[in-house]
Amino acid sequence: MMQASGACRRARQFTPLRSSRARPPNNADNPKFTLPTLMVHEGSPGHHFQLSAAQLIEGVPLLRKVFPFGAYAEGWALYAERLAKTDMGIYDSDPLGDLGRLQAEMFRAARLVVDTGLHAKRWSREQAIEYMVAKTGMTEAEVTREVERYVVWPGQATSYKVGQLAILRMRERAERALGPRFDIKAFHEVLLMNGGMPLEVLDGAVDEWISRSASSKSAP
Repeated sequence: MMQASGACRRARQFTPLRSSRARPPNNADNPKFTLPTLMVHEGSPGHHFQLSAAQLIEGVPLLRKVFPFGAYAEGWALYAERLAKTDMGIYDSDPLGDLGRLQAEMFRAARLVVDTGLHAKRWSREQAIEYMVAKTGMTEAEVTREVERYVVWPGQATSYKVGQLAILRMRERAERALGPRFDIKAFHEVLLMNGGMPLEVLDGAVDEWISRSASSKSAP
């Protein structure tokens, strides 16, 4: 039986003027094994890192520094969760933390099903709640809050995984095109240092970077 997880938490956005220090909310109700993934998602290299980097960008409209392009922002945060596993080694000596990561993956996959069920398959509220309780390990109270949010906000719950998968496809395309010349730091700068944007625009920015990188590396 899964332990109930505190899967629905959020980052506190800071003022662009940096007039106050960041202070995380009290997460005492979260099982400890979920906290590494939660902090990666909401903190660094997730939302807080992405939003902080956006404040340093020069020459872009304020909109792209502060507007929450959902699939972009949540896609980056889920991509950050994957980085923690595949690139950063955060869970190498923390099997319980890795269990929390896997439970978070199940939660995001269940969101895809429930959001689609509610808005395309005529699922009832009760069907959605029953499915999420069975698949995620969350309590009925947590799931009810989630489902009621999905009911009034079609598509938002799917934006997380849609964004993550889009970024992973961009990275795979860049790795194939550039081979050993692929620079993960430069790739992340393309994702973060142009500000928030729709995924289609980000995809174009990545393609332009791939072309520039291939040309510069092949020049004598």
